[in-house]
Amino acid sequence: MICEQPAVPFIISLIVATLGFATPLTLGALCGLFCERSGIVNIAIEGLMLTAAFVGFVASSLSHSVWLGLLFAVLAAVLMSALHALLSIRFSVDQIISGTVVNILAIGITGYFNSVLVGAHSLPDPPGTFSQIGFTVPRDIAVIGGSDFKLPPLAILAVILVFVAQYVLFNTSWGLRTRAVGENPEAADTVGINVYFMRYSNVLIGGTLAGLAGAYFTLESTSTFENGMTAGKGFIALAALIFGKWRPFGLWGAALLFGFAQALTITVQFLQQSVDSCKFGIPRDLLVVLPYILTILVVAGVVGRSIPPAAVGQPYRKGR
Repeated sequence: MICEQPAVPFIISLIVATLGFATPLTLGALCGLFCERSGIVNIAIEGLMLTAAFVGFVASSLSHSVWLGLLFAVLAAVLMSALHALLSIRFSVDQIISGTVVNILAIGITGYFNSVLVGAHSLPDPPGTFSQIGFTVPRDIAVIGGSDFKLPPLAILAVILVFVAQYVLFNTSWGLRTRAVGENPEAADTVGINVYFMRYSNVLIGGTLAGLAGAYFTLESTSTFENGMTAGKGFIALAALIFGKWRPFGLWGAALLFGFAQALTITVQFLQQSVDSCKFGIPRDLLVVLPYILTILVVAGVVGRSIPPAAVGQPYRKGR
């Protein structure tokens, strides 16, 4: 490897990029965390994110406001989550099937309306993306002077929500009840916990988080929408949840690992293309598939050792 780029700015940019790429994975995994801790399998994270990304893009274009776009993105994901909750809880549909239905529905709806609205150029130009928050180190400071420590708001919010989720799940009565209905709903019911209410509520909370994750793609990362632009990030978020053993800090660490793989891919490609002295000797195709290879290796190595909530995926019937 030959590269004359300063090491510290490279590392700083890699850290910032890692936090950015980890944002939708962290939020998506938190969505799965609240759902599965309450006993509802949610493989619909991908569909929820894709729906939120499209609705957020359309809403921001029509309203010329990224904040309104964010609001509608979250509402869209919550509505899709409500469908998943209704099928899984009320009608006891197999939760894997229900999640698959949501994913297929999201792909179909967003693809159709994208061709109708965006393809026909009937939407006004979007207002752009969220402004980054942070600071630039003064240039007179040694080594790191001139480096940017700036992140968009959703990336910062994702980190905050990890700590909030940790506190809520393990230090509040809500968290205790959520974990109770995910481990043994019959026992939870006998002590007066409304199993149905807790499961519905946590699936909708998960939908809110997935809406934020979806908004990242069209309101924070870029200001355009493309069919299937989530590109499997919802499933990688699910892998992060499993790798993190259904714990907020664990899933965040996994999301950072996956985010680092993607950030390294982009950063190395950028340096190889823009700086003649940087020759890493890594094939571009290998860099592109690196995050997905890492996902497969992590799931293959960890999934058998992770123990999910005892009642996850099991429909509950009161008085059964």
